[in-house]
Amino acid sequence: MRIDILTLFPEMFASFLEGSLLGEARRSGLIDICLTNIRDFAEGVHRQVDDRPFGGGPGMLLMPGPVVSCVETVQQRDPVAGHLVHLVMLTPGGRRLDQAGVEELARQLSQTGRLILLCGRYEGFDDRVRAILQPEEISVGDFVLSGGEVAAMVIVDAVARLIPGVLGDEESARQDSFSGAERLIEGPQYTRPREYRGLRVPDVLLSGDHGRIATWRHDQAVDATRRRFSASISPNRS
Repeated sequence: MRIDILTLFPEMFASFLEGSLLGEARRSGLIDICLTNIRDFAEGVHRQVDDRPFGGGPGMLLMPGPVVSCVETVQQRDPVAGHLVHLVMLTPGGRRLDQAGVEELARQLSQTGRLILLCGRYEGFDDRVRAILQPEEISVGDFVLSGGEVAAMVIVDAVARLIPGVLGDEESARQDSFSGAERLIEGPQYTRPREYRGLRVPDVLLSGDHGRIATWRHDQAVDATRRRFSASISPNRS
């Protein structure tokens, strides 16, 4: 499986791609992550990729030429027969990402073998980039970042967790917050010591009764989700 990241600042990803589970997944061949500099596709001595918006306004826009050329070139690299490479444009105006969206991206990656993440900068893209390339537009939240690089890191990390073999225990991903049919937030968890500064681990977790423990954990997840979203979710006490 391969994820291509198209960016003006590939150096931002160096330590991110080498560390922790993601670095091990790359070294193990579970996922390949390739960086391409959009500026390499700009023309002229100065490799200009941005310009002032027509009609006036603050800031600079990414010009369509370098971006479209970059995407189209990367799309043609190592094509998978019969599959279209899935292209994602990272932009504040896109669909807000949630765990269901992450799972869908992971399914698309497993089906096509390729995913391209296009990182914006400055005041965004000339709209002809969207019109020509027809990407899926995704936002990681209702706030503005300096560019799409951090958003790309969020997607890579979230999607990689769902690739078989990346996590040491695949059950861990299935029990993550927002996963499963109910999309619950994970409830409180505890480890040693049994008591710390007067706070004790709940007795049920020390009981060895796996049925009671499962019920307690579900009820705690329901309570945590209700507090977060003020949702009306009934605990399962069967």
